[in-house]
Amino acid sequence: SALEDEDDRTDVGGYPLRRNAARALGKLGDRRAVPHLICALACSDFYVREAAAQSLEMLGDLSCIPTLMELLQDNVPGTQPAPEPPNLAQPFDAILEALGTLGATDAIPHIQTFLNRLTPRIQYAAARAMYQLATSPQEAAQYGDRLIRELGNDDLQQRRSVLADLGAIGYLPAAEAIAQTLAENSLKLISLKGLLEKQIQETALPNLSTGAVKVMTLMDQLL
Repeated sequence: SALEDEDDRTDVGGYPLRRNAARALGKLGDRRAVPHLICALACSDFYVREAAAQSLEMLGDLSCIPTLMELLQDNVPGTQPAPEPPNLAQPFDAILEALGTLGATDAIPHIQTFLNRLTPRIQYAAARAMYQLATSPQEAAQYGDRLIRELGNDDLQQRRSVLADLGAIGYLPAAEAIAQTLAENSLKLISLKGLLEKQIQETALPNLSTGAVKVMTLMDQLL
């Protein structure tokens, strides 16, 4: 299969065809791909592992959690670090996001270790996962509020990352802060759309929650 292709190689030993295959399998939504994607988590190519983790998150099959946890602890032999600085050992942000989405509560002690280390992007991914795995609204709010504070970051790229994370978790108290963030309106709208979708999931249509109405008003103001 394309996930095992040996012919298409980059100068530094990467596998472009495998990367594309790993990305495509998540979008196709076929769970028969899960065992192949789990195998791809052990590929030497950093970007194949990243794409495999993202696709496994999309497919939502819990059987990948043990391997993702091993990868998070950098316990999978034969995996090469990212070829460019900061030369991360693993695609930690993609792994953290997948574990959060998949509800991997067993991973909480390992995820917590990333809240204050490596890159800001990885710290945000850890906070996002901890929000998703929290056992109480108060605990979840602690991580959601941490992401809100990061919307005031001086770095535009980091603000963009936080917008994506808040949209992914649908954290309603972030709505005003998202609308006021110094970033592109298109990204703020995508983030607010994530909040709106979460509100709609939690309310029986055709009724709209006050939260949903608030988010829609903010979206209208950005259009």
